[in-house]
Amino acid sequence: MEKPHKKLDVWKLAIELVLDVYGVIKTFPMEEKYNLTDQLRRAVVGIPSNIAEGAARNTKKEFANFLYIAQGSLSELDTQLEIAFKLGYIKSNDFENLELKMDRIGKMISGLIKALKQSTIPL
Repeated sequence: MEKPHKKLDVWKLAIELVLDVYGVIKTFPMEEKYNLTDQLRRAVVGIPSNIAEGAARNTKKEFANFLYIAQGSLSELDTQLEIAFKLGYIKSNDFENLELKMDRIGKMISGLIKALKQSTIPL
């Protein structure tokens, strides 16, 4: 069975972001294991997961709705990473790299939503 989400550059980049975030949170203090670390995992995994679920839907409207959810997860992740950075759990260069990747993903999701609304891409 063909998996349409695997053709999307935004999905591929979101998978990279998952790996990056998982790498960074390995260094978090143990007391965050069931708190901030879990929230970060859920938020970052939600991004490519919602992109994939939307791509598997039958209508552009449904796809766009899942992309909006992915954007929400991206915003949630951004906030959680900001907190972790301010708590000193993330190095400055790692935080900057994550921010750049999140910005790029956000722009790609917005562009895809716009294209879906303008019906310029096939489903």
